[in-house]
Amino acid sequence: MKTILVAAVALIDTDGRVLLAQRPEGKSMAGLWEFPGGKVEPGETPEVALIRELQEELGIDTWQSCLAPLTFASHCYEDFHLLMPLYACRKWNGVVQPQEGQKLKWVHARDLRNYPMPPADIPLLPILQMWL
Repeated sequence: MKTILVAAVALIDTDGRVLLAQRPEGKSMAGLWEFPGGKVEPGETPEVALIRELQEELGIDTWQSCLAPLTFASHCYEDFHLLMPLYACRKWNGVVQPQEGQKLKWVHARDLRNYPMPPADIPLLPILQMWL
């Protein structure tokens, strides 16, 4: 089974809320909420991939020094195995704006479970909630 490396980030605002993005129609798991991020391309580190994805998806810039490794998910889907490090980030330049038509929502840690998420994301919630 193929392993796919995807990097994700919990962007945390000054009120301690976490940004969730809703997967748009036409993508697998459309309608589910997830942490921003994306596939790590050949030659990229997870941190470099996140910096690129945040620019592409949200129009913001951040730096490797602002990405703190928090936890990771390891989940078997039907066709592949997903390995997904989750970083925390509290500092970036720019205003978060959806660049790919996705819906965004700032959510308090205690309310994260109220949003349907992909199976790989769910085990990340207790660690993130405890950390916040």
